Amino acid sequence: MQTKSLHIFDYLVFLVYFLIVAGYGYYIYQKKKKTTTDSKDFFLAEGSLTWWAIGASLIASNISAEQFIGMSGNGFSMGLAISTYEWMAAATLIVVAVFFLPIYLKNKIYTMPQFLERRYNQTVSTIMAVFWLLLYVVVNLTSILYLGALAVSTISGINFYVCMVALAFFAILITLGGMKVIGYTDVIQVFFLILGGLATTYLALQLVSEHFGEKGVLKGFSLMTQHASDHFHMILHKENPKYLDLPGLSVLIGGMWIVNLNYWGCNQYITQRALGADLKTARQGLLFAGFLKLLMPVIVVLPGIAAYVLYAQNHGDFAQSMMKGGSLNPDNAYPVLLNLLPSGLKGLAFAALTAAVVASLAGKANSISTIYSLDIYKKIYNKNADEKKIVGVGRAVVIITMIIAIVISNFLGIDKKGGFQFIQEYTGFVSPGVFAMFALGFFWKRTTSSAAMFAMIGGLLLSFFLKFMPAWVNLEPLHQFGFAALNPDSGLYEMAFIDRMGLVFVVCVVGMIIITLSDKRSVNNPKGLAIDASMFKPNLGFTVGALLIVGILIALYTVFW
Repeated sequence: MQTKSLHIFDYLVFLVYFLIVAGYGYYIYQKKKKTTTDSKDFFLAEGSLTWWAIGASLIASNISAEQFIGMSGNGFSMGLAISTYEWMAAATLIVVAVFFLPIYLKNKIYTMPQFLERRYNQTVSTIMAVFWLLLYVVVNLTSILYLGALAVSTISGINFYVCMVALAFFAILITLGGMKVIGYTDVIQVFFLILGGLATTYLALQLVSEHFGEKGVLKGFSLMTQHASDHFHMILHKENPKYLDLPGLSVLIGGMWIVNLNYWGCNQYITQRALGADLKTARQGLLFAGFLKLLMPVIVVLPGIAAYVLYAQNHGDFAQSMMKGGSLNPDNAYPVLLNLLPSGLKGLAFAALTAAVVASLAGKANSISTIYSLDIYKKIYNKNADEKKIVGVGRAVVIITMIIAIVISNFLGIDKKGGFQFIQEYTGFVSPGVFAMFALGFFWKRTTSSAAMFAMIGGLLLSFFLKFMPAWVNLEPLHQFGFAALNPDSGLYEMAFIDRMGLVFVVCVVGMIIITLSDKRSVNNPKGLAIDASMFKPNLGFTVGALLIVGILIALYTVFW
């Protein structure tokens, strides 16, 4: 096994990547900058992002250390089933492009709190703005920085804290250029991400085939399906030890839709990429992102499964390298594989991982800056702030939040679920209520602000109640119906967090309907959005692309059921 360090050739490859991204970012900044940068231009790159820049930026902001490290780790522990997050996202992007984007663009919505203020009231908007800021900083930004620095340190041998500061600094440089620089440099980031990711997958499959005395990538994949057949099922049985993470059919017809629709349709640092474009361009961008999503499991999940096969077969000192603190750590799978890469190729994969981390950090930081500057600072602290002042505050927030993330990352409690599942579960406390607010706010004019407040606060409290309910309520009877499974760590039957999200969403929607119908003033709600059925009609090219994605998904789930 190669040592955890980079060869001089790896550093040269990484330097080329850094110079290309930095140089192109500076070129875009100089080419597209205005004499005076206004807030919409800084935060949204209004009108200047093409469909391919939007699609690439969506993927670059989404794919980061939690996928490369966390999802590969889940591939190691549970197999291909974890790919449902990626493949269901492809279907979700189509739904968002058809139904959500027209509403945002028609109503000139630039931030998610802005939508809530226009649809409900300032109180709902402000509370959710604070919720989102805390979630983005404490969970998203911090976990990405932590996992990214951990991976980079493991691969390169460079001190963990040096890696963390360097990643944060690189991300700040890109973010301070505004959304135009982020959007266009993300195209390069995605290129390195996919190229380096495919190189790692290629090596992993080659290692598997060579271990069994064979040659070829396809042979390696075939051997993986033979020696880890239990890792190639998309739908887990209720007796599977990982059922609490991916509860059976809920990934197709249950709470997984809440996870994805909230993430891709009601999430500032995702929708922000499309909000500055026209509808046709934005839809094309989301469709392009959907096709890229189909590819992601090849890059981030297959290496994890390959690592599991090599671990099970006691390949070299692979088993020893997978250990951390005397116990098996699935999140080590991807870094261990990268340390097996030859010089040059390792530098390329290292650049891919860095690109994913930096792009996501930049995207999150920009969105945090957008929400704070436009929805808190401008509306609460300085209503008369001019455009220059708002942009200045936005840039300061980028730096401050990155410093906060560095400080609190040491206290991040990524548990035994692994980094990816940690983020999904703790984001899931907020998601059901938020999506209920948006869904009814979009399509039911009568929905009131009181109903929205119920979903926001009640949904959060109910999520926490259901999370800790097994401590005093026996959920074993629910196990018979697949709604609960035994947690080997606690010895208690628990409800899978995806099922919990689905249940909380249903309760929020029912509660919102009851509250709204009980208010006679809701009949003529002035806050209701004007919706024209024609705005949801996509063009022929988008329709063909969407049907192609759906067809591929049906085929994948049929083959790997």
